[in-house]
Amino acid sequence: MNTGILVLGHGSSLPHNRELIEKIAEMIADHGNVVVRTAYLNMEKPTLEEGLANFDGTGVDKIVALPIFLAHGVHTLEDIPRELNLDNDLKGSTKVDGKTVDIVYAAPFGADPVIADLAYQRAEEALAR
Repeated sequence: MNTGILVLGHGSSLPHNRELIEKIAEMIADHGNVVVRTAYLNMEKPTLEEGLANFDGTGVDKIVALPIFLAHGVHTLEDIPRELNLDNDLKGSTKVDGKTVDIVYAAPFGADPVIADLAYQRAEEALAR
């Protein structure tokens, strides 16, 4: 299986969000057998539609839409599923190189020990300054 991952960022008029999303996408790609592309909801390119189109020529047969968000909100619950034409089970499809490719939607990060560990590390770094 040739899996694509569409890393979804919020977007911002400042460069920090884009830099973060691009770096996370690179780190995900380092895991191996996946094709990674990015897309943004606001103020940045590529848009979600353009991000999906960027899988043309890659041979992917499934795409995971991966929001880089901590928690659910309007974007993750309404905007992204609507723009990706997902059903109630948060699945859909798109055309890549003229063939139908399934899209599955991942959850935001949520409350996770990895996030808590990172938050604690950032607190320790702040105290050390």
